[in-house]
Amino acid sequence: MNAVISFAPLRMTTMEPTTPLSAVLRTTKDFIDILEQMEIRTVHDLLLYLPRAHEDLSQMHSIASAAVGEKVTIRGVVTQPKMVRIRGGRQIVTALFTDAEGDTAEAVWFNQPHIMRMLKDGDEVVLTGKLNLNGRKIQLQSPVFEKAGEKPLVHSGRLVPIYPQHDRISTRWLREKMSLLKPAIAKMPETLPDDIVTEEKLLGWRETLSALHFPDVPADVDLAMERLAFERMYEMQKSALERKRDWQGNTQSRLQTPMDVELIRALFQSLKFTPTEGQRIAIYEILRDMERDIPMSRLLEGDVGSGKTLVAVAIMANVLRHHAQTALMVPTEVLARQHAASIARLLIHLHTFLHDRGAAFLAAESAGRKPAPQIQNFALPRIALLTGSLPKAEADAVRKGLALGSVDIVIGTHALIEDKVLFRDLRLVIVDEQHRFGVMQRQRLRDKGSPHFLSMTATPIPRTLALTAYGDHDLSVLLEKPGHRQPIHTKVVSPADRITVERFVDHQIDEGRQIFVICPLIQESTELAEVKNVQTETKRLQEEFPRRRIAFLHGKLTSEEKQRIMQEFRDRTSDILVSTSVIEVGIDVPNATIIIIEGAERFGLAQLHQLRGRVGRGEHKSHCFLFTTSQDQARSRRLKAMEIHDSGFMLAEIDLKIRGPGEIFGLRQSGIPDAGLGLLLSPELIARARKAAERALGILAGEKARSV
Repeated sequence: MNAVISFAPLRMTTMEPTTPLSAVLRTTKDFIDILEQMEIRTVHDLLLYLPRAHEDLSQMHSIASAAVGEKVTIRGVVTQPKMVRIRGGRQIVTALFTDAEGDTAEAVWFNQPHIMRMLKDGDEVVLTGKLNLNGRKIQLQSPVFEKAGEKPLVHSGRLVPIYPQHDRISTRWLREKMSLLKPAIAKMPETLPDDIVTEEKLLGWRETLSALHFPDVPADVDLAMERLAFERMYEMQKSALERKRDWQGNTQSRLQTPMDVELIRALFQSLKFTPTEGQRIAIYEILRDMERDIPMSRLLEGDVGSGKTLVAVAIMANVLRHHAQTALMVPTEVLARQHAASIARLLIHLHTFLHDRGAAFLAAESAGRKPAPQIQNFALPRIALLTGSLPKAEADAVRKGLALGSVDIVIGTHALIEDKVLFRDLRLVIVDEQHRFGVMQRQRLRDKGSPHFLSMTATPIPRTLALTAYGDHDLSVLLEKPGHRQPIHTKVVSPADRITVERFVDHQIDEGRQIFVICPLIQESTELAEVKNVQTETKRLQEEFPRRRIAFLHGKLTSEEKQRIMQEFRDRTSDILVSTSVIEVGIDVPNATIIIIEGAERFGLAQLHQLRGRVGRGEHKSHCFLFTTSQDQARSRRLKAMEIHDSGFMLAEIDLKIRGPGEIFGLRQSGIPDAGLGLLLSPELIARARKAAERALGILAGEKARSV
């Protein structure tokens, strides 16, 4: 709505930040109610409703200097305003506009009859809009305008703030009301400690609000954005450090778990491959943390196939060496069973290796040769599984074993943190897929003895984001992939090329390979009729491949059904498994060489990369086909990145650039204008905010420097 600004007198002679808006703004009750719904009730609240961007309308043009087709701001006088009706009942308001140099243009407003009430012959105004040529006429079509007079311009002639709009409340309305509240900015309290504002050379809070609502130059906005981003990051880091300090609040000598270097060397020697440098560093960082008498809080971040499980096994072995207990919690029962099998295999193999080396030690000693170092007290690991579907008698036996100490390692789901699960000496908790594990669950773990805490995630996160989202953890990162895993050939496929891919699939099954087909939905949806679903796609594939054995899997099946179906697929009793993204984490079928992802445009890059990691686990060449719903989507720059990159970290960076930081980890709700969100990912700003938070909490910077 192109309304002329109206400066209504305040209804109160004094205005404080706590003053209700209903006592200050001259507006209707409807607008006050809308502000109430937006949780904006006081002068303070409205001043904190910050602009999302700014438009530079500070440069005044003349008609002669203005470029045709570009948005310009011109000051002048309107004369001869009139309204005419044209075909279809539409109304047009026109006026002659003359600038200071005497040049003229026609101002035209379509279907805005109220303009006639707002403009009078001879009014001095400032118009903002595009200058167009209509035949020989120079026109300004539907320009935004305000009357020029003694009061400062609000909608033009300056850096104009653009506010987030409500259905009823426009950015223009907000600009007008903010101008009435300007005197109250001087009474707004500072929100950061004074010493931090001084040491970090930040704008004060009042200067920041003035620079955002009433900036003089773009540099003012930049400084205000820096202040906002720093304060938000400072709050996040302070909160994270407080959580970490709370977790590590009580020193306990029993937590000290010395690093057995010879044991870790023996583990490496027992493997059929050489661990990566990243794995070695991560193991050292974690074991070094566990030598202290305060609970560790660390995040292990690694790409699909980067070897997080080996890191976990090495840490478990060191805990086992000291006769203490480890709990590994994972999000699904399928993953729990898989981890139990793979971890048991590695630890039993290590025990056998050490036993054989012990025999070699005695033989070398009796022969007078220098033997390899002997490792004592590494018992055969006693590993148990604890999930919600475990029969009561078996679950009771596991819980009894944990309480008595006859179970060394327990692997399970959220059943591990039930109140009735007690431990004799819980030294280490490892949680796979940290983002699925909440604060309350972590508190329950603390109640079980404040053990060392290691989170693991296979979702690659750019380092700056990891420090932002998981600031209460120290960070270890695995970048390389062990062994010689072949890259997975990835192709974005349009619907027109489906037949070619399905012929290739049939040939691969003839070669003895197996196939995953991933659908976004379980069953058909009337709202999403074009999106593939497990039920319909299973029937279609049964008709398309009548000679093939086809199974399906989704989240609504029972744990027993999921386990049976996955085991049958591993045993090759089915050729094609149609599933939802429930297989995203932890499914290991080396014989599966193709994964087809239907409606790929509906998945994020991180999830697509996780799903792609379900293949490429064996000796055969593997393929990932990303089917799109339409031809246009097959040209998506985002999806094409999957064809080029096999690094989850690189894809995370690309996703971040395309989607923007505001969509990551809820930063969109940070209160920072869109233009300033990128500052939240500045490594320098994160480090500054972290150190400032440490100073504020009295944490010695030297002791915690490795956190940044």
